Amino acid sequence: AILDVMLPEMDGFTLCRQIRQSHTYPVIMLTARASDMDKITGLTIGADDYLTKPFNPLELVARVKAQLRRATRYSEGTPQSEDIIDFQGLVINRATHECTINDTPVALTPLEFSILWKLCENRGQVISSEELFRQAWGEKYFRNENNTVMVHIRRIREKIELNPSEPEYLKVVWGIGYEIEKH
Repeated sequence: AILDVMLPEMDGFTLCRQIRQSHTYPVIMLTARASDMDKITGLTIGADDYLTKPFNPLELVARVKAQLRRATRYSEGTPQSEDIIDFQGLVINRATHECTINDTPVALTPLEFSILWKLCENRGQVISSEELFRQAWGEKYFRNENNTVMVHIRRIREKIELNPSEPEYLKVVWGIGYEIEKH
C-alpha cells in the first residue's frame, strides 16, 4: 500500500494502524510531511518505508520493488516459499502466476506457466515431453503431442531467454525431454 499522511477522510497514520491490525503486506508512506517526528511516527506505527514529496518517480518504483522483494523472498509471510522459485534471475510465483527475468515481468499463458513451473521445481532433472504434456494439459499423452510440447517450449524460450537459440535456462536433452539446468 502507498499511503499519503494527509487523506480526506482519515489521516494515513490511522489507516496504516488499521492495515497493520490484520495485514502484513508492505506499506510505504508517501507525503509532503517531512519532519523527523512524522517520519518516526510513520515507521513506528508500521510503515515499511517513508518517502517525502517531491520525489523522483524512479525512486518510488525502486522502493516499491524492494518492499515487494522483501515481502516475497525474505519473509515468512505470504506468499509461501514453496510457491516461489527464484533461480538465477528467473522468479516464478505459483500463487500469483507471475514470472520475472531479472525483475522484468514475463507474460506467460497458463499452459506455458504450468510447463515452466514443472521444469523449475525439478531443475537439474530431465522431464519428458509426455510428463510435461500430462502436467500442463491434464490429458493422456499420444505420440503426436510432442509437437505441441515443442511449440510451447519454443514460446517459453522466446519469452525468458536473451538468445532463444542459445538458451541459458531451458535446455533440450535430445531424445529424452527438457530441463532447467542446475548451475
